[in-house]
Amino acid sequence: MSALGKVVRSGVGRRRVQTVVIGLVVMIAVTAAVLGGSLMVASHAPFDRAFDQQQGAHLTAQFDAGKTTAAQLSASAHATGVTAAAGPFQTAVITPATNRGGPEGPIMVVGRADPGGSVDAVTLTKGRWVTGRGEIVLQTDLRLPQVFQPKPGDVLRLPDLPGSPTLTVVGTARSVSETAGGWVVPEQASTLTAAGAVGGYQMLYRFATAGTTAQVDADRAAVQASVPSGALAGTRSWLTTRINAGGNTVLFVPFLIAFGVLGVAMAILIIGNVIAGAVSTGTHRIGILKALGFTPDQVVRAYTVQALIPAVAGAALGVLAGNVLIVPILSQTNEVYGTNDSGVSPWVNVVVVAGALALVAATDWAAASRAGRLRTVEVLAVGRTPGPGRGHWAARLAARLPLPRPVTLGLAHPFARVLRSATIIAAIAFGAAAATFAVGLGSSLNQVQATESHGEVVVVSGKPESGPPPGGGPQVAAGPPPAPDPAAVVAAITAQSGTSGYSGVASTDVTAAGVTDPLEALAFTGDNSAYGYRMVSGTWFTKPGEIVVAAPFLTATHTKVGDTIVLTDHSTQITVRIVGEVFNIENRGMQILTAAATFAAAEPDLRAREYNISLKPGTDAASYVSGLNAALSAVDATAMTVEHDSDELILIINALTTLLTLMLVTVAALGVLNMVVLETRERVHDLGVHKALGMTPRQTVAMVIASVVVTGLIGGAIGAPIGVLLQRTIIGEMGRSVGFNLPASVINIYHAAELVLFGLGGLCIAVIGALLPAGWAARTRTATALRTE
Repeated sequence: MSALGKVVRSGVGRRRVQTVVIGLVVMIAVTAAVLGGSLMVASHAPFDRAFDQQQGAHLTAQFDAGKTTAAQLSASAHATGVTAAAGPFQTAVITPATNRGGPEGPIMVVGRADPGGSVDAVTLTKGRWVTGRGEIVLQTDLRLPQVFQPKPGDVLRLPDLPGSPTLTVVGTARSVSETAGGWVVPEQASTLTAAGAVGGYQMLYRFATAGTTAQVDADRAAVQASVPSGALAGTRSWLTTRINAGGNTVLFVPFLIAFGVLGVAMAILIIGNVIAGAVSTGTHRIGILKALGFTPDQVVRAYTVQALIPAVAGAALGVLAGNVLIVPILSQTNEVYGTNDSGVSPWVNVVVVAGALALVAATDWAAASRAGRLRTVEVLAVGRTPGPGRGHWAARLAARLPLPRPVTLGLAHPFARVLRSATIIAAIAFGAAAATFAVGLGSSLNQVQATESHGEVVVVSGKPESGPPPGGGPQVAAGPPPAPDPAAVVAAITAQSGTSGYSGVASTDVTAAGVTDPLEALAFTGDNSAYGYRMVSGTWFTKPGEIVVAAPFLTATHTKVGDTIVLTDHSTQITVRIVGEVFNIENRGMQILTAAATFAAAEPDLRAREYNISLKPGTDAASYVSGLNAALSAVDATAMTVEHDSDELILIINALTTLLTLMLVTVAALGVLNMVVLETRERVHDLGVHKALGMTPRQTVAMVIASVVVTGLIGGAIGAPIGVLLQRTIIGEMGRSVGFNLPASVINIYHAAELVLFGLGGLCIAVIGALLPAGWAARTRTATALRTE
């Protein structure tokens, strides 16, 4: 081994605390960066691959057949920016009943002769493509349980069409652009439009530039300008489909990037402080090395490599931890696409590790360069105690405080080395910011989950009855149970002691101008329909004809609060006004909330199948449910308490946040420990003098702990506001990443008393970091300390 190698090995072995600090701080930075980078890639990778392979449609456009012709739509393929187009395809909306009792609801079917083409090449997953009338291929939705997945041989009955025709499922397919719920031959599509309803056409477009929302909007405008006015009924951007395809995975990226940035900043500060401290306490050793013939460049390289060794180990552990933690997070995306992506991205690992080690090397070199500039004679003659006059003003000022002398001595210590103290204040601030941010993020996510609860008690329809049909034959699901008598249910609810309010909820499917797919509308009755919903802007609906929707609906329909829009329910067109934007994550934010009377013209007998009840304070839920069930005994309905299960996604985010926060706080505490160790070693002779003059071990501990009080309080005071700002920024970005605006109740979750406690968290980090060296200082023998310099 070379002489330089022996110096490096000796330095790593002697400075165990510094070695551990560097390794841990690099590990936390690399772990968070690998998680954030890998998830950023993995959240869209399956979709992007499938989109490229199938030549997915950048824009799926729905046209009113009464306002345009097929020839005019074909001409739109030459609109500005269009590079490829498919269609026009005739469309129809059917409401089938299956022979397997699957979920009911409208399906938009498209007349398409073959699955291929230059745009949206549909991939068959089972069976074959349609070849004639009476056949249909259904879109596979891997988000549904397997029992609800369509399969070849299923028969769809269409009771809303004359003669109740049937369609036999001959195959299933996947359109990455989600252009349809099913496909039939072109000549079949025209026969599926209900009497009195206007048919439609679909066009699929690819554009030269469609990477941003602004670009897609410009492309959409070009297409709209190429067809007759009013012909364009609705569009769907591939960016919206892409966000939905990413599922909840994209939620992880913003806060993981935040932790990565915090980790990198702490790594630069603490590693720089560790190396600078090592140079400061090793000046005599540096002089000996130079006297033995080591060049300034060799000395700098020795201290740099001493830091790179634990940094490499920390980076390796960070890559391993990041790749292990990403697996459970990606399980949902794999389920959606049927893929088995591990989430491990080699190039992300290489970039993160290379970047981390480059930052460490640059920081080391900058901090160690002072060792190369020191003159041999000067460093051999100088001791380690700070020079006279450094921090004396602080010592004189602290001596005037009505506190024990050991405490005042400790309070003045940070001012002897201001730059070192400043870096530790920054590290403590980042630790306090991480703790503040983590608690705030968890509270915000809990508030998000709370918006899913719309009552403490729910009344639902009685269990459906099913059994073999008369005369034998295969068993057929009976479908949903009939809605209970609303008058009887409402009378029982309002008469029950402890009722604070209630809302009846009926669900129906409608179509909206501007959206190609059918939407679920919740129709409310009662006096408490707004319970649990949080408004972002506008107001809750107060009368028929008013609706409340979430941000994804506004984005998809190119509308805003105050605009009017046309809904179609059972072939009846209803003009409604959007009066408020609500935070509602159901159905990806594409749910419509309104009064039941809004749909009176189309569905006069629409009845609520569920009643959400809020209770007066102090009401025992179990007793309330027991009494209400007794009152409902003559009605086909059952009351039960609402169970609030923790969402798996929120549990994963909270667990990751807690883990990363603990690591950051630990690293901040280790940074304090390193500083106190350096201070104690530098002042070991002074410590011996204090002990010779009668300072007891307990007073020594008090002095050492007091030396970090100022840095801890300042770091906490700086870190808490940073954590609040970080929480507001990241939680807002998490919402925007999935297309939602968040209400104030989700963002503004801190109270003044909590912020004070978070500020004091910096003091806790500092004290915890100082405990170990304080004990070492208390146990040091007076004679040993006096002989050490």
